[in-house]
Amino acid sequence: MTIQILETDYAGTRRSLFWLALKTSVLTVLTVGFYRFWAKTRVRRFYWSAIRPGGFPLEYTGTGVEKLMGFLVAVVFLAFYIGVLNLILMFISFSLLNDNFAAYFTSFIGIIPIYFYAQYRARRYVLARTRWRGLRFGIDAGAWGYSWRAMLHWLATILTLGFLLPRQLFCLEKFRIDRTWYGRERFTQEGNWRMFLKPATHYYVGLVLTLLAGIGGYFNELMFTLFIVSIPWLLIGWVHLQINGFKVMAQHKRLGEFVTFRANPSTWRMIQIYLVGSLLIYLPLIAVASVAIVVLIMLDQNIFSDGNFEATFGVGNDGNQPLMFAGIAFLYFTMFIFIGVLGQLFITLPSMRHYAETLFIRDSHHLGQIRQRPRDEFAEAEGFADALDIGAAI
Repeated sequence: MTIQILETDYAGTRRSLFWLALKTSVLTVLTVGFYRFWAKTRVRRFYWSAIRPGGFPLEYTGTGVEKLMGFLVAVVFLAFYIGVLNLILMFISFSLLNDNFAAYFTSFIGIIPIYFYAQYRARRYVLARTRWRGLRFGIDAGAWGYSWRAMLHWLATILTLGFLLPRQLFCLEKFRIDRTWYGRERFTQEGNWRMFLKPATHYYVGLVLTLLAGIGGYFNELMFTLFIVSIPWLLIGWVHLQINGFKVMAQHKRLGEFVTFRANPSTWRMIQIYLVGSLLIYLPLIAVASVAIVVLIMLDQNIFSDGNFEATFGVGNDGNQPLMFAGIAFLYFTMFIFIGVLGQLFITLPSMRHYAETLFIRDSHHLGQIRQRPRDEFAEAEGFADALDIGAAI
């Protein structure tokens, strides 16, 4: 029997994204951040509709109102949680240790489970508001289970100096995928964490070299020069692990009994996207700043000398201070909009396109047998993720 394979198309264009990102960024600034919930919803809807497995676009049905209400619920809970936790820990710290450092440190630790809880809840909300071919995705409840597992895996990774990172990536992804549904069919993550060892080769080489440089540097300062090689190797190895780990995991995912997947993203293509994108974003900023400085110097060669700079920009001059602060605020928000829009155009969009166009669905003729699942309701939507600024890009 011939295996039917669905290719994934990507239909989003930079031109349409530019005007959407610019409009939503400006409205977010003008409303002092209040519009961000609608902005993220509109941008996400754009990206979802551009991804088209088998020619059928994804649909995102979430709303800005849901995100706003969820954010308010989360802020109230976090304010109470952090406030009460801090009071208890401060009291214990002063009573037992006569020091508040332990209280602040423990309070920070107390936020970590909420962070992982927010990650899982945000994923659950997004999946529940995502449809393809008219069928909803979903993920079972399990945010607290994911939270304590994530903390244990991170602790193991830290205690082993990063050597158990591949195990952490596999186990947490398996926990999420084994609870994910499309319609009434469940996804399954097959395989084990050892299949990450090959993608992790460069990561391990970079990690070992970095540890050798750090430890050896205490005995011979020349060993510190090894950081010149080890740090870039470690960073590229980490990127290679993330991308090829995604590829390996995709090849071992299954939907129901028959539908499988294949992904083939390129590490070097993703590095190219981020390097070129970063240059296209920040070089114009540097150029504009340089031109502004040159113009100021041409107008007054002594502008940066003591007294002239203060006189020009109003430092110490109450009459000019409002104008100075207005100018600084304008430049700051202009840069905020500029960086956000160009980041969408030259990093997020090409990354999404690359991942989408290298994803394939095998045995896709079984998809027609899948039936709809009930709608999941959420009181807080992505509120915790928004309050903690998790996944702010999309």
